[in-house]
Amino acid sequence: MASLPPTEDAFVREVDEELRQEQLLKVWKHYGKLALIAVALFLAGLAAFLFWRAEQQKAAEKQGETMGALIADVQAARKTDAAKKAEQLIAEGGPGYRVSGLMTKAALAVDKGDTKGAAAIFAGIVADEDVAQPYRDIALIRQTLLEYDTLPPQQIIDRLKPLTIEGHPFFGTAGEMTAIAMLQLNRTAEAGRLLAAVARDKEAPDTLRVRAARLATSLGVNVDEAAATATATAPADKD
Repeated sequence: MASLPPTEDAFVREVDEELRQEQLLKVWKHYGKLALIAVALFLAGLAAFLFWRAEQQKAAEKQGETMGALIADVQAARKTDAAKKAEQLIAEGGPGYRVSGLMTKAALAVDKGDTKGAAAIFAGIVADEDVAQPYRDIALIRQTLLEYDTLPPQQIIDRLKPLTIEGHPFFGTAGEMTAIAMLQLNRTAEAGRLLAAVARDKEAPDTLRVRAARLATSLGVNVDEAAATATATAPADKD
């Protein structure tokens, strides 16, 4: 094939360059707007996230201040002010602050003699799966304490069963309440063993352990012997 003259070759290159530019222009017109939209959306999303994070931090600081003021009101027996701040935390607070507000509201209800209202608040906390388990356990104990005299003993035993496991943070309190319910059902031997276990629980308050030891002893259970028996009958660790 014969080569093109220089002027003709330059013309072909110029036409080819214009065609490429035209193709690029078409691609830009087709995809360039989408790219701009994507970038704009990304920047808007980033700005929204940064704004949300700043607002969350401000809200957390505000809730912390409200919680501190609430504690001060409770300590100073400013019940009306405490009630207002509790309601504010319930309405606006994060999960932890909200539960604290609810528990304060329940405590204020007890102070007014409204034990049913307080028990209902604690029951709501127990049933709320979004609440951390330790809060729900505390609420269960407080609810049961308020309702103790009105509940059948077996219901108390069944309700507190998840907490009456040795090693559980609230084993001592739940164990003592369960043992008393067992005594009401004449399940003396079971109550004595449970009280002995509570007496041995080093995580329980000393006053609770002493009281449990005395009750266990009055039921004919020697706490030290019960501990020895439990150790002797425990399955050996496997290597």
